[in-house]
Amino acid sequence: MLATLVIGLREGLEAALIVGIIAAFLRKNDKSLKAMWLGVILAVALSIVVGVVLSWIEQELPQAQQEGMESVIGCIAIFFVTGMILWMNAHARDVKRQLETEAAEALGQASTYALASMAFLAVLKEGFETSVFLLATFSAAQSAAWAATGAVIGLIMAVVIGWAIYAGGVRINLARFFRITGAFLVLVAAGLVVTSLRTAHEAGWLNAGQQAVMDLSWLVTPGTIRSALITGVLGIPADPRLVEVTGWLVYLIPVSLLVFWPASRRPPPQIAARLQFAIAAATAAVAAGLAFIYPVPQLDLPRMVPLVAANDTATPIGNAEFSASSGRAEPTVSVRLNDTRAVRLPLTARKHERAVHAGLTVLAWHLHDTGTPAHAKPTLTLDDVVALNHGRIPIGLNPQEHPGPFQATWTTARTLDAWTIDGHLLDAAEHRNTLVALSGSGLRAPRTLSVSASQPHAIQDWQVSPGYVARATRALNTLAAARTERNFWAVKLPVVLLLAALLLAAYAYRKWRRLGRTFRNANGHPLINGRIANDRNTNQGTVHVPN
Repeated sequence: MLATLVIGLREGLEAALIVGIIAAFLRKNDKSLKAMWLGVILAVALSIVVGVVLSWIEQELPQAQQEGMESVIGCIAIFFVTGMILWMNAHARDVKRQLETEAAEALGQASTYALASMAFLAVLKEGFETSVFLLATFSAAQSAAWAATGAVIGLIMAVVIGWAIYAGGVRINLARFFRITGAFLVLVAAGLVVTSLRTAHEAGWLNAGQQAVMDLSWLVTPGTIRSALITGVLGIPADPRLVEVTGWLVYLIPVSLLVFWPASRRPPPQIAARLQFAIAAATAAVAAGLAFIYPVPQLDLPRMVPLVAANDTATPIGNAEFSASSGRAEPTVSVRLNDTRAVRLPLTARKHERAVHAGLTVLAWHLHDTGTPAHAKPTLTLDDVVALNHGRIPIGLNPQEHPGPFQATWTTARTLDAWTIDGHLLDAAEHRNTLVALSGSGLRAPRTLSVSASQPHAIQDWQVSPGYVARATRALNTLAAARTERNFWAVKLPVVLLLAALLLAAYAYRKWRRLGRTFRNANGHPLINGRIANDRNTNQGTVHVPN
């Protein structure tokens, strides 16, 4: 409520002062106020429509998009309020004189409708800024009803004070008023920076810098007055994150210095330009340092992946190694079981797809083939058949009618599933099903048996150890988070800092060029267009010469 009250009071008073000055000027020149009031009413109506439409659009969006829109509105509000604070801090003393000069020019060039347009545009500007700023503040407020109440009270106070100033019954120090309210709004805007960064995270736009810096739950206990002031007004949450604290400081410190640094201690133009060049260079150096010094995250996973039996995940039976494709060579999985010779299993590129496995986006490989097992006997005795069938005589075989030996046709169907990510084997499993078809020895039709993988020389079904999969998943999630952090701190943030440095350097260069056009008269006095300048900021003997 306090934040919206100050916003309504300050923005409303700014608009009321403009309208009051124009109205007084029209009354002084015996002009009608109808056109001016028409412009004011139209601007107020449009401002309300802007706020209502933005609020309606936000409510109609899905949750994630609502958070994103709140971030955008918050950034616009921060831009507006910062510009308003800086401009009013520099021009509060002369705002009345400037408005009267502009009104005189408008009245001299056209009719009272020119002044009505001035009032319309001025009120529309303040109203649009107020709508956006209040909407952003409502999103961060703990109670929308109290926030709206504060805004209404602030606007009513602004109208009353503006009317009193117009009527001549009240005189206030505008410079001091805007300076005091500006100090409060700087803190509110810094809180909006925190809120915008948090909603950007909730929208999925900003996932870096989310490490909790401190726990302020003891200070901002929900339902207390402290919580209403610190969280509801200043936007400081109970669990501020690293990027939020960074954004709060990056905004608060320079804006506070620009607004509240004493005018008497501000450097002369030449030194100010040099300081701006130095700050731009330091900002660019910080950007370069972040880009080149920030460590590149590395994945530390062993190349040899432990394997276990499919029916006994506690017993290691070998290891596997993944080799990514290089040149014309296809990717392969090399498997070594029970100290046997390693078997290379090629993974053809046309048999893989993107999939989600263990919560990660991976490349999934699925291979199916058939073949003849090694050490397969072409003929089997009845005892061999019984041994293959777990010590039982297969159904359909009669020892008296089918004593053996039998002709054996062997077939092994193999299924290999592998999941890889960033050139590493995350998980894999192989299943073999061996069938033997018996014929001869009096059999009228072939009999087919499924052969157990526990037979001598048979390759077991295997899979990657579940413990390794869990460890690899944690390591890959950590790597993904580290890459997100680096992308923000070493890529996006340096780009923003570099752009800010270039803009500051361009501004300083422009200022330096103007300073280079200064000149003096014969007695050493600074001149502007041939006239001796009388400016408290030209005590160093240099002035700006207009183009």
